Amino acid sequence: MDRRESLKSIVLGSLAGGLVLNGCKPGEEQELAEAIEQKAGDYYGRTPEELERDKELMEEELLTEHERELLTVLCDVILPPGDTYKGASDADVAGFIEFMAKDIPELQTPLRGGLLDLEHKCYQAFDKSFVNATEAQQKELIDPIAYYDPDVPELERDPAVNFFSLVRNLTLTGFYTSKIGIEELGYKGNSPNVWDGVPEEVLAQHGVSYDPEWVAKCIDQEKRNIQAEWDDKGNLIT
Repeated sequence: MDRRESLKSIVLGSLAGGLVLNGCKPGEEQELAEAIEQKAGDYYGRTPEELERDKELMEEELLTEHERELLTVLCDVILPPGDTYKGASDADVAGFIEFMAKDIPELQTPLRGGLLDLEHKCYQAFDKSFVNATEAQQKELIDPIAYYDPDVPELERDPAVNFFSLVRNLTLTGFYTSKIGIEELGYKGNSPNVWDGVPEEVLAQHGVSYDPEWVAKCIDQEKRNIQAEWDDKGNLIT
């Protein structure tokens, strides 16, 4: 069963209340299939209630325009673009972090307070916004808060250290769960394996070989999606 067919089977239950699945008249099959396809696209991975919650959060405004710009620059300091790799801003990681802060209100004060503190320190040190600071100046501000002593409890650490740790963790999470981040990791998802049996040279090393009848039954890729069936004596019959 391919992904599209899997999606259709998953959403059939949620459609039961709105669609008549039995006794379709001629010509209704196509209409039903199109409706299922639409629902699969609408609800894949999320319930209607979750989608509504997401919509509400997306419509809320938490960060100011400058805070968003500052966060974007900081995320790129943490995960900068390179010749062959994308940066945090390419995946709109700042948008992801803002969304998470709206969804988890207890993150809002540490996030916004940390941004304000970073900006204040940058003006004190260089008389300019962190957004306009040079890479060296940004690094000078970040290095003292980039590492923490694991032996010191979180509540006893400098709030600036906890702020940077929070943003760093969210930056990596946001990027590597984005489309471009997953592509960078080379993650293929749940792909079915293809097994061609133990290599001949390994079988030869142990002085064993496959029974041709079993090879035909167990290593036939054309039958890989057929469910195995056994007779009463335990013999494979498919």
